[in-house]
Amino acid sequence: MLRAGALLALGGAAAPLTGCGLLDRDDEPTPGPDPLTPLLDESLRLAAGHRDAAAAHPALAGLLTPIAEAHRAHAAELARVVGVPLPSASAAATPAAPGDPAAARAALREDERAAREAATRACAAAPAERAALLASIAAARATHVEALR
Repeated sequence: MLRAGALLALGGAAAPLTGCGLLDRDDEPTPGPDPLTPLLDESLRLAAGHRDAAAAHPALAGLLTPIAEAHRAHAAELARVVGVPLPSASAAATPAAPGDPAAARAALREDERAAREAATRACAAAPAERAALLASIAAARATHVEALR
């Protein structure tokens, strides 16, 4: 009888404690930003940079427009994987394209080279289900570097 009373007392005392959350501890930290978010932002910046350079130098539009579209497609897929809506094209701020077409190509080539390295690092650190996408993006960026020569 004493045991039953003690268990009832403990059970009765524990019920209010669990109700107030004292014993319901959630030790899992809130997740941080997705590691692909910087690549998503970078893809949008690259797309905007190529688009702006094509507008500033119409003779380069045939070369730069498909590259801009490729970056926009990469951004769309990265947004899907991350689980966020794709920001509008105007959301990415880019510096003005250089006045000389050759300088514009050189600046874009350097941007592509740096972006290729970022995608390669992300691919090496990514889980298997994301590695194929990141490898494809890194390969496309390497191709863009060569196309801009």
